[in-house]
Amino acid sequence: MKNIEALEIHEAPGKSRQLLEDIAARRGSVGEMISTMAHSPALLEGFLTLSRSMKRSKLPRTTSEKISLAVQQWIGCGACLQAHSDAARGLGLTESDIDLARQGTSTDAREAALIQFALQILAEPSAITPAEVEALRGHGWTDRSIIEVVGVVVLNQMTGSFNLVAGIEPAEDTAAPGPVAR
Repeated sequence: MKNIEALEIHEAPGKSRQLLEDIAARRGSVGEMISTMAHSPALLEGFLTLSRSMKRSKLPRTTSEKISLAVQQWIGCGACLQAHSDAARGLGLTESDIDLARQGTSTDAREAALIQFALQILAEPSAITPAEVEALRGHGWTDRSIIEVVGVVVLNQMTGSFNLVAGIEPAEDTAAPGPVAR
């Protein structure tokens, strides 16, 4: 059920209208989340800036999608789970890869460690220890990768939380989201 309605481009406040016009000109349309975010020019601009910046991340795209799936499963955003599952499939991930990511793990120990770290950033960042960061380095993750996980988590927390507050639901039925088993 919608809590906040999406805006048409002509209804959006000044800066949001400009941002929506730019997106529509490049993509041909504006998605529901973005047009709903347009109620707040500050939030919309911040989201677009962070989203563009994280596209320059050096994390493998498949790993980033697995982190997104784990975070969205934990948050419980069905619309985000659907979008990230579709993106993961588009990158060639199997249904098993997607299911494992939603459970907060991977068949690859290196990747599983990073996914678990991402969930810790989301759920309990104050408990992260120097030893845990060092363990990620031991798996071959660079400081840049470790830091960029924070950006992936924050971006997903923003979009998942926003969609839940706004009442944006998946286009089609997906498996009911729930917390990740720990």
